Amino acid sequence: MPFKENLLKKIQINRLSQQVLRSIGPADSTLKIDKDAMRSLLEMGPYQYQKARDLDLYVEQPDNGQSNILVLDNELPIYKTSVEDVVLRKSPYTKEMLSIRNIIKILKDSDVKFSRKEASVKIVQKKCIDRLDLTYTESDIAALAQEGSDSLENGYNDGILESLSLFSELLGYQPPPKAFQVPHHEIFGVVSEKTGAEIWYGPAIALSRVDNSLRMIKDQISNLDKTKLAFFQKVIMGKEKAAVEGSDVFQCLKEKVLSSDFKGL
Repeated sequence: MPFKENLLKKIQINRLSQQVLRSIGPADSTLKIDKDAMRSLLEMGPYQYQKARDLDLYVEQPDNGQSNILVLDNELPIYKTSVEDVVLRKSPYTKEMLSIRNIIKILKDSDVKFSRKEASVKIVQKKCIDRLDLTYTESDIAALAQEGSDSLENGYNDGILESLSLFSELLGYQPPPKAFQVPHHEIFGVVSEKTGAEIWYGPAIALSRVDNSLRMIKDQISNLDKTKLAFFQKVIMGKEKAAVEGSDVFQCLKEKVLSSDFKGL
């Protein structure tokens, strides 16, 4: 199922990107870029690795002939120039620094550097995702729902979570804000912020890590509404009836993806 494989790759790309972004600190920070995660991300994109002097370079050669070059260091700069020019600016030999023209290049690279840090990660993330064919058919979505139902029936926790992750990616569901977290449950849902203090959550799906029970709440609930928040938690824990339960949850998710008012990826 190429669509499923590509969607799993998209999820992996997003997770790696977030992992790298979390490792980026302010200018005076001692935090170091998560190079392993960034390297894995770059390997999923249109980049060719090249070692030049002491630099780890990832080179993209666009159609216009001018290279985009990311240097895998703590700044993650991307340059639009040649490998030779990047090497001169980032790792010059002493004899190269005897030239006034070269010194100017070394001290000022704004003429060829067009991104760094967070901006560079987002550029690489987009390029990786753009390589994926994420178009799908009704049968693709039906197959995802069936796999989820089969995993639930067989008590295969990893399979259930994979199916829920795939549907969450399709529908834009996110992990719950703190007020909506319930111990021993994996929860995915729609997050909407009304004001700075008020967050609405829902629809939401919840999988118990204890017994694999699966439930869906269709309502949107405010974190400031203590009564409905308590009801949300009771539904998740099985103390109140959920709108949808068991394998019917996957059928409901399938219908949401295929509904006429949903635009897809």
